Parts: sequence; C-alpha cells; structure tokens
Amino acid sequence: MTAQLETAKPIVLRQVRLGPGGPITDVRIADGRLAEIGELAPGTGDEVLYQRGATLLPGLVDGHVHTAQWAERRRRIDVQAAQSATEAVDLIAGALRTRPAVPAGDLVTAHGFRDGLWTSPPHKDLLESALPGVRVAVISQDLHSIWLSPALLQHLGRDHATGVLREQDSVQVNYELSRDVPTELADQWVLEATRAAARRGITSIIDFEYADNRADWLRRSEQGPVPVRVKASIWQPWLDEAIELGLRTGAALVGGHGLIEVGPFKLVADGSLNTRTAYCHDPYPEAKAGEQHGLLLIDEEELVTLMTAASSNGLAPAVHAIGDHANTIALNAFERVGCAGRIEHAQLVRPADARRFARPGLITSIQPQHAMSDRDVADRHWHDRTATAFPYGSLLRAGATLELGSDAPVAEPDPWHAIADAVHRTDDERPPWHLEQAIPLRAALRAAAGGRESLEAGDPADLTLVAEDPVTLSNSDLRHLPVLATMVAGHVTFLADDLGNEQTM
Repeated sequence: MTAQLETAKPIVLRQVRLGPGGPITDVRIADGRLAEIGELAPGTGDEVLYQRGATLLPGLVDGHVHTAQWAERRRRIDVQAAQSATEAVDLIAGALRTRPAVPAGDLVTAHGFRDGLWTSPPHKDLLESALPGVRVAVISQDLHSIWLSPALLQHLGRDHATGVLREQDSVQVNYELSRDVPTELADQWVLEATRAAARRGITSIIDFEYADNRADWLRRSEQGPVPVRVKASIWQPWLDEAIELGLRTGAALVGGHGLIEVGPFKLVADGSLNTRTAYCHDPYPEAKAGEQHGLLLIDEEELVTLMTAASSNGLAPAVHAIGDHANTIALNAFERVGCAGRIEHAQLVRPADARRFARPGLITSIQPQHAMSDRDVADRHWHDRTATAFPYGSLLRAGATLELGSDAPVAEPDPWHAIADAVHRTDDERPPWHLEQAIPLRAALRAAAGGRESLEAGDPADLTLVAEDPVTLSNSDLRHLPVLATMVAGHVTFLADDLGNEQTM
C-alpha cells in the first residue's frame, strides 16, 4: 500500500464558471492540481465533464465534526420534534412498536432531545414507565447531556438521581456506549457518512470525536483512501502519547494516503446553551443554585498549562467556548500562551472581546446552523443579550478569521445550510434573527472553504462543482443547491448521475 493517493486520471471541466460570479472557462485537472485554466482542447485520455452553467468552487470543509457520533446518529431514533420529555418517550416507544421486539440486554438509542424550552425536565422514571427493564440512552441534540433508563444505569454501574448526566459524565458514557459497537461495523458507518458528506461538496473535515482519532482513522484507511481529507484531533487522554510520537498539527500521518493529518488538541472550557452550562458573565434567568452562570469546566490557569504543553510540542489548541465568560477566558489563554489555534463555537461574545478574535493565527470556528436551531432557546435564556449571540457579523468586522462547520451530529454536515444561515439568519418563515450579525455571501463561501476564495493554476484540486452560481440564489435555493461533483486531490469522490461526461480516446 502506498503512503499517498495514486495519481488520478486527467479531467477536463468544460465551460464552467470559475468561482462565484467568475468567467466561463475550461479547467484541466492533473496530478492532483489545477493544471491549466483557459480554452482547452481535450488531450488523449482526458475524461471530460460538462454541465452548462455549473460553477467550480474551492473544496468545502466542515471545520467541526464528531464522525462516530454522526455516523451512529443516522441510525438512532430521532426525537428532535419532542416538545416535552413525555413526547420524547412517546416517540421512542412508537418507533420501537414498528420494529421487532428488543432482545433482553440490547441497547436502544435515541438522539436529539432539546430540553432548554421544556416545562418539566427529563427523568429516568419516564423511560422506565414506558419501557420497563429496557436499556435506553437518549442523547441530547447538543451532545452535552445523556438521559439513561434505570436498566442502563444499572448495567453501567452508575447510580444517579434523575438519570440525566451532563458534560464530562455524559461524554464518558457516550464514549463507553460507542465502544460497544463492533469496530468493523462502526468503521463502515463512518465511511458511509463521509461519502454522504462528499455528496454535499465536502472535501475536508476536522474530526473532534472523543476517541483516539489518529488510530481510528489510520485503521479506516487500511482498505484504501477515505472520501475526505481528515484532520484527526487529539484529546487530553491521548496528549502524552501524541507528544511522545512527535505528532504535530498539520503533519500527514503515514498510512493515511496523504489524506489523514494530525489535527488540533481539543479542550473544553464550558458546556452548552441548551443545557444551560455555557459559562457566562451574567446569570441565567432560571438556574439552580451554584450554576447561575453555567459551568466552567477548566479554569484559566489549567487551560494555559495544557495549551502551553501542547503548543510547545507543535500541537495547536482548539478550545470549546460557548458562553461569553468562557470566550473571555479562552482569549486570555491564547494571549498568555502566544500560540496559534482555534476557538470553537464563540456563540456569545462581549463586544469588547470581538476584536480580540482578530489575533494572528487564531481561527474562529462557527456553526451557523446552531444560530437558527437555538434562536428560541437563546431568546429565553440569553433574552437580554441576544444582540451579541452568534455574532458572526461583529467578528468578521473585527477582523476574525471565520471557518464554518456543523458540529455534526448537532446539525447535518451540509455546508449549504450553514452558508445560508450565516448570510440570511433565518431558516423558516420568520423574519431574520439579528440580521446585523449576518455576513456577506462571499465571506461565508470563503469561511466554508477553509479560507480559500479563488482558483488559480497550480492550486490543489480539492474542488466542489455546483449546478448554479451561488451569488444568484435565494435563501431557499442556496440551501438546496445541487452538487454535481466533488474532488479531492483530483480524485472524484462524488459525481452526480446527470453530469455529462465522456472519455476521450
């Protein structure tokens, strides 16, 4: 097995628009790069692809994915529509009625509960009443909580008053349950999920799964190249090993076919909005004693210590920070350590902190779909400060470098929905939510392409070909823009059935 992708067959794209609003031209792709741009005569052996009106874009990225959770999410019972804990239980019970009986000891998993607007909290007794003796795990939409039945709590050797575990306890249980899926099957699901990402134009992801991502992705690559480039993040339990191995963020991993590289070192400063654990300067209007401001999961001094250990060994930190106080602390830490890296989410930011995101080498990783799915929760729990919630416009104007992602399975890894949400700030019939925090389409496209905004001869052939020019499309049409082809290093990872193609001889 070679360490790199084999050279792809040369491809000529005929009469495509070169970037949004760009000229119509031909493009030859060879040796993993854009070899020629201009009026071209197909050469012997070239594969020619043609679709009048198609627009060629730099390959799209998803800057924040939990791949195993996303892959498993596609097979879990969906309870996103539940407006109460009782409705969530009813959805689970209803789904099970359409399936064969659950064998004793088998696990039932559901995903998507959002209790931030519920009038009564979830509880293990509700699951026991509807599904007596069944091992049930219901994972929250934001991945920060997990709701367990008494039977599953007993199986895990845990005793909990409500059965609803949050933050690190939730992460640990989720990790344990994921490990119960046979490795071969889990890998198959992940590869199917990455092929789905390619169908929406995604060429690269950052995998923030809580796992030994380096080992997992090298194992998945043993059968051949994977459909997307992967930056495999490192979590604290695997930090010492990464340092001992000399891993450095951005370095290609041997055995990954040139597609798998070392990602950032992941740290989590606070919780989430829906769980009311995002760490904020101001108190939540409805909070338990001792948690009025959310939860700070790692204090500034420890954050600085860990970031220093990682960055001094070539590993760039990526700090999860959702609440405005968590973002202040993350920014303080980056300034004290003086390293490059990422802040993940930045959902609530004080105006005085916005300009601090412009520091060189800092990427602000945002998930615009969250702004739309969380607008009602934000209006309730951040009701007096939503002008600075999901403040993409303020961050962009302050000079921050933005990168789009989904946080899948929190949202579907569909960059076109993320782009539309960033630009239009509404995904339904309601008026835009804080339109002053929208960003221009071209800025959103740049952020969705990992900072690439033009195509020139010699560029890497990580490309997305779409049916229409995005600058001409409405909010709805942008969300449903057909992807015609996706390429990674000149290799076609997705090709639409209706894209004209011919082999020249």
